[in-house]
Amino acid sequence: MQNTSIVHYLQSGDALTHAVAYVLLAMSIASWCFLIVKGWMLGRAKRQGPRAIALFWQSATLSDGVLALRGADRERVFTPLAQAALAASEVHTPSAMLARVERSERVLRALREALLASQRRIEFGQVLLASVGSTAPFVGLLGTVWGIYHALGSIAASGQAMIENVAGPVGEALIMTAFGLVVAIPAVLAYNVLGRMQRQVSEELDGFAHDLHAYVCAPS
Repeated sequence: MQNTSIVHYLQSGDALTHAVAYVLLAMSIASWCFLIVKGWMLGRAKRQGPRAIALFWQSATLSDGVLALRGADRERVFTPLAQAALAASEVHTPSAMLARVERSERVLRALREALLASQRRIEFGQVLLASVGSTAPFVGLLGTVWGIYHALGSIAASGQAMIENVAGPVGEALIMTAFGLVVAIPAVLAYNVLGRMQRQVSEELDGFAHDLHAYVCAPS
């Protein structure tokens, strides 16, 4: 009876077969590590956001609000916006060209830059999950096609083209397609779940930036 185990397939494979297996393994490790780290970060930001914003608005001054936000916003997602608004609202050099820019425009530009920086931080790595989810099945398919090609070549050379001699090698080659799907499915699910969490945090960031601009630029 032929040995059709996964280990036998990998041991009998050539350099390309091993390369495909290592690439899929690296994709799986990278996507799971990123999923754990990013899920932890977004989960903390989502939980801490409402409380941190509430503490900010309960402060007496903008400076006190920044200090309160630093203590509550451990992931530093909302803090950069408050810091940018505080820095833009104060011009320490009246003779500088920046002092000639209207306060509303200074604050708006600073908040926009801080908002983009925070959004880039919470969106970092999503390309990795999207790439793994879309390419892993094709990488596995490459290993399958290559394995079937070599299996059929070996069978043709031996002259024993019976069904039992064909089914084993072809079945072994199909393992690589299964590996590709096993790698891709969690990556796609993680991309969708983390994307939803990112949109929720982004909505809170947008609202916080709008409220900051209205507060700083309100007539005293």
